Amino acid sequence: MTLPALRLLYYLTEVTTQGRAARLWATLPVSFRAIISGLLIALPAMNVWPLLLLKLWVPLAAIAEVIFLAFYLWWASGGGPPHATQAIRANAFRRAALSPTRMVLGVIAALFFAVTVHASIVLLFRFVSFPVATFRRGYDLSFIPTLPFRWLAVVVSALSAGICEETGFRGYIRRAIEQRHGAPAAILVSSLLFMALHVTKAWATPGMIPIVFGAGILLGIITWSFGSLVPSMIGHVVMDVGLFAYWWTGIAGEFVMRPITVTGLDRPFVIACAVFAASLAVVLLATSRFRSRTTSPDC
Repeated sequence: MTLPALRLLYYLTEVTTQGRAARLWATLPVSFRAIISGLLIALPAMNVWPLLLLKLWVPLAAIAEVIFLAFYLWWASGGGPPHATQAIRANAFRRAALSPTRMVLGVIAALFFAVTVHASIVLLFRFVSFPVATFRRGYDLSFIPTLPFRWLAVVVSALSAGICEETGFRGYIRRAIEQRHGAPAAILVSSLLFMALHVTKAWATPGMIPIVFGAGILLGIITWSFGSLVPSMIGHVVMDVGLFAYWWTGIAGEFVMRPITVTGLDRPFVIACAVFAASLAVVLLATSRFRSRTTSPDC
C-alpha cells in the first residue's frame, strides 16, 4: 500500500472513530455529560497547585500557578482550540460582561457569603468542641520556612480552589443541567456534588457537612442571580483564604472559644448569631434585588 493510501486510511479511521465517540457522547443524558465535563474541568486543574508547591520555591510556584490559572480561565471560557467547542465552553462558563451595578451587588453578595460561612463555623464550634488536630490534618505548612511565604501559599491555594471549583461546579455542571431541567435542580445537583467532593477531607465532620452543602447552595444562587461566575469566584476565594489561614493552618490565629454547654449563652455567641443572620440576609437581599432589575440572569 502506498504512503498516500496509508495516510487516507489513517484519516478515515480517525474520522470514523471520532464520529462514533461523538455519537456515543451525544446519547448520554445531559446531566451525566454535565457532571463528567465539570469534574474533568475542575479536578485535574485543582491538583496543579499542590504539585507546584511541593516541587518549586514558593514564589516561583505561585507565579507558575497564576500563569496557569490565567490560561485555564481563558480556555475554559471559550478561548483556544478546539474551535468547535468554543461556544459550548463560553456558554458553560457563563462568559458575560458585568455592568457596574451587577459588579457592585455581586461583590457585596460574595463578601457577605464568606462572612456567612465563617459565622456558621463559629456557631458550630460553640455547640461542639473545635477538633483542632482533625482540622489541621493534611494542611501542614511547616515545610514553608517563613510566615509571608505561608500567607502567599494560602492566598494562591484559595485562588486555585475558588477558580477551578467554581468553573467546574457552578459553571460546567450547573449550566447544562439548568438549561435542561431548570435552576433549582441544577443548584441542588451541583451542591450535592460539591459536598461529595469534600466529604473525604479530615475536617468534614458531621457538623461541617451541612455547612459545605449550604455554601454550595448559596454559591449556586449567586451565580444564577448574576448570570456570571465572577461573584461566586470572589466569594469562594475570600471564604477559602479564611479557611486556609484560620481554620486549617492557624497562621491567622487560633479558635479558643469553648462550647456554650460550658460557658452558657455568652455575648460572643449572641454576636455570632447576629452576624450569621445579618450576613445571610444581605446575600439573599443582594441576589433578589438584582434579579428584580433584569429579565434574565444571562443578559
